[in-house]
Amino acid sequence: MSAAEPDAGTAGMAGTTTAWTTAWTTATVVEAVREGDTSSPRVRLRLDVADRVAHLPGQHYVVRLRAPDDYTAQRSYSVASDPADPLVELLVERMPDGEVSGHLHDVAEPGDVLEVRGPIGGWFTWDGSVPAVCVAGGSGVVPVVSMVRHAARLGRPDLLRVVVLAKTWAALPYADELRDAGAFVALTRENLDLPDGSVRVAAPPYHDEVHDLLDHDRFGGADEVRRAYVCGSVGFASYAARLLGELGVRRDVVRVEQFGVTG
Repeated sequence: MSAAEPDAGTAGMAGTTTAWTTAWTTATVVEAVREGDTSSPRVRLRLDVADRVAHLPGQHYVVRLRAPDDYTAQRSYSVASDPADPLVELLVERMPDGEVSGHLHDVAEPGDVLEVRGPIGGWFTWDGSVPAVCVAGGSGVVPVVSMVRHAARLGRPDLLRVVVLAKTWAALPYADELRDAGAFVALTRENLDLPDGSVRVAAPPYHDEVHDLLDHDRFGGADEVRRAYVCGSVGFASYAARLLGELGVRRDVVRVEQFGVTG
């Protein structure tokens, strides 16, 4: 492994989260499911974490790989699983030159033992106590999936309104699960067949589409939204935060989690 190779995860950049005090431990790979297509290869890892600390939806884990010469490389990945799930689920998008994501995607298999630390993050979390709007792009949907699963277990799927954006259906992690949970899906490079038989043309979410999700009975209108989550690349996060602002969502309730390349 080369320390110069870049990688990426779905956890926040410095300054966007507050780390909880957790120690390094081990996690055994129980499942490793490869999915996506050649343009967006990814692996869904299900881990049995030793001495596990319960997480909140929105938190992440650091995964550390160790070479025979003791060189290490580590990356952060958001948790997709519900807190009540006995296993921790991470989704790893394979980056072209990613030393960590490349190993996890190409090599990891059930029975492998990884070094992990987590859960980490105190800012971008949702405990299910307030209605929330989520806008996520690409692999930025992972922490939102944890929120959706948590809301379903609580019997309160009505607490979340979710908007997700991806280039294609194949490039969107958890696409079927998100659609079945009622998320509004927008694709930018292919048309999307809708359940009612109509077709949504390839385009980012329009203002009126997102505005319709800010149900007045539940939120009191956009200006009364009490919590909004934005997760995705730097460019997407800027776009989504601006979109919410233009719709009247107050800036102080928007929590942003950005991900990007690290060296």
